[in-house]
Amino acid sequence: MPNFILTWLLTAIALIITAYIVPGFEIAGFVAALIAAVILGLVNAFIRPLLVMLTLPVTILTLGLFLLVINAITIWLVGAVTPGFAVAGFLPALIGSIILTIVSSALSLLTSRAI
Repeated sequence: MPNFILTWLLTAIALIITAYIVPGFEIAGFVAALIAAVILGLVNAFIRPLLVMLTLPVTILTLGLFLLVINAITIWLVGAVTPGFAVAGFLPALIGSIILTIVSSALSLLTSRAI
């Protein structure tokens, strides 16, 4: 259970850092980031696999680059349903998904070395 809480907190922190970097990617506060992290986890667990399966031929043709579009769509969807979290359009969602991946990976790497 503590691993889940750490992952949840790291995702919320990564969302806040991403909001500072990417214009059009806005979070109202830490509570909104925590809620967005939960909804992002649920979307990644249930909706993203369906999108990946439905777009598998396109993903294969683009050698996996279409997964960036799927990540952007999931971020955009989370921004649409989460109060206090807004994504201004597809381009901020695309850039935000790339930055969020980098920041999350860096935070995970830092915490794994600290533990």
